[in-house]
Amino acid sequence: MASNGQNNSKNQVVIVVVPFPAQGHLNQLLHFSRLILSHNIPVHYVGTSIHNRQATTRVQGWDPNSISNIHFHHFKAPPFVSPPPNPNTENKFPSHMVPSFVASSHLREPVAELMHSLSSVFEKVVVIHDSLMASVVQDAKNIANVENYSFLSTCAFSIFTSIWEKVGKPPFESSHIIDVPSMEGCFTTEIYDFINAQSEFYEFSDGSIYNTSRVIESPYLELIERITCSKKHWAVGPFNPLTIEKKKDSKGRHLCMEWLDKQEPNSVIYVSFGTTTTLTDEEIEQIATGLEQSKIKFIWVLRDADKGDIFDGNEGKRGELAKGFEERVEGMGFVVRDWAPQLEILSHPSTGGFMSHCGWNSTLESISMGVPIAAWPMHSDQPRNCVFITQVLKIGLVVMDWAKRHELVTASDIENVVRTLMDTMEGDEMRERAMKLKNAIGMSMDEGGVSRMEMDSFIAHITR
Repeated sequence: MASNGQNNSKNQVVIVVVPFPAQGHLNQLLHFSRLILSHNIPVHYVGTSIHNRQATTRVQGWDPNSISNIHFHHFKAPPFVSPPPNPNTENKFPSHMVPSFVASSHLREPVAELMHSLSSVFEKVVVIHDSLMASVVQDAKNIANVENYSFLSTCAFSIFTSIWEKVGKPPFESSHIIDVPSMEGCFTTEIYDFINAQSEFYEFSDGSIYNTSRVIESPYLELIERITCSKKHWAVGPFNPLTIEKKKDSKGRHLCMEWLDKQEPNSVIYVSFGTTTTLTDEEIEQIATGLEQSKIKFIWVLRDADKGDIFDGNEGKRGELAKGFEERVEGMGFVVRDWAPQLEILSHPSTGGFMSHCGWNSTLESISMGVPIAAWPMHSDQPRNCVFITQVLKIGLVVMDWAKRHELVTASDIENVVRTLMDTMEGDEMRERAMKLKNAIGMSMDEGGVSRMEMDSFIAHITR
């Protein structure tokens, strides 16, 4: 059991969390830190002051004051350039953020110092690092009472397919292996090099943690376990809260929520492409026309990708909408240009669909809120997550087929998908399947549920 540290001179266990500095990663590990805290184990969350501030100011689904007992360490990284995103690149990967990733990979020294100082006060130091920060925690292997666990920020389905390809696709007796798109166009050469530089440190990890649930990914977790025989794996997700407290008063509540309150159940599609996608003017125009022609109510988050430093002031241009569009859709649509309360929107009874880039964070939030997905992958793991959503779970429709990523998605494509998802029998069936998964996930987190047991098993393992 974890001690509350009151009676023995040397406290038992402390956790050090080392996230990767992009929103979808920072957020998942901040949610996970909160889950660990509920077991009375102290948590130290490390990063640059910019990225720690980003993680905390964007907290969703719970009271930010409830993390006042996480110890944040604001470490200095080399200064980095933070250019605006370029919507017109050949590849949608947010290359403009790479300098901030590289800067954070220089945190090895302060992280090693922190591990050393904690190792003299605690019987055991447990490091949980994003797999893309493996080089930063490499010194864990040299400290006797430090254990080191990798956090994998995407779904087991996508992780299994890439491991399986890497080892030459050995034949497996499994009906769960299906064709996935190639990784072509998912990353830039520069980021491939960054990822490969991390992978040489993977062997120093004592096990892997996934923000997913065996309820939705059991076959793929089992395939990963078969292919990586020696390692321990825990699927302890979803990390995000499953019930979102409704704010009592309108103060502090986003304007779009008041608008949502006035809509019919399942009548609104939420459109958002995450924090690492920048749309071209042409794409914005087609989405606008498609949404307007669909006659379906929508909330559309229209903002550029994050910069490496989201606080450096000059926000760059927001997507320009054709003159008169917002007036014409008044009452039918709501355009959000600031930070949207995604968990609140997805958990709202009026929200019946989500047009998404299929980042794992957004995907799992959508599944855990019972909302089906119109899938429009942009880069990274998203094309494979899209296959998982549409072909494995069958809770979504494809907006853009990865093989046709160089073609413009037209207004009529968008209109058709939105109408199918929101206003047909096929869409209703997907909503029903999504609700079943939501309920199954809810039960998995209750006493005796599979995700709760995995979390208990992980806590028991690190406090043994």
